[in-house]
Amino acid sequence: MTVTYTGKVANARLCGFSRLLLYWRASIYKLMYKEILIFITLYTLISIVYRFFLAEWEKRWFEKVALYCEAFTNLIPLSFILGFYVAIVVTRWWNQYLSIPWPDTIMMYVATIIEGIDEKGRLFRRTVMRYLMLGSLLVFQGTSPAIKKRFPTVDHLVEAGRLI
Repeated sequence: MTVTYTGKVANARLCGFSRLLLYWRASIYKLMYKEILIFITLYTLISIVYRFFLAEWEKRWFEKVALYCEAFTNLIPLSFILGFYVAIVVTRWWNQYLSIPWPDTIMMYVATIIEGIDEKGRLFRRTVMRYLMLGSLLVFQGTSPAIKKRFPTVDHLVEAGRLI
């Protein structure tokens, strides 16, 4: 989904970045705030129980259990797993980027194949490019809310001069 935040970033003031993160529709904070709140609550609860309600021998037993669990955390290094995760994310992003239909490449082929420096060749290349841009616009209209908002109907395409 395409979401534009350009206006909000350009007019950022004090605490603007924080507000932008809360406004951001695809924010990691909005995806994980429940899990973070559960973690903070459980951590605080365990800390309070450890500090105020456990006897000394229970604190030592808890520390031994914590050290036993910590010994197993180094078996698989986190950086190793994180490297695989980042590689997968970047590969997916790059594949999505490569699947975007860029009209520039097709237009270079059209300019190479359709020869002529006269008015007829120029108009033909221009017409092919206009149809190509219209096709791209119609495809992106189904995936981008910004384009759908700008051109909700065919009448808006005609008004803008994209469709005659």
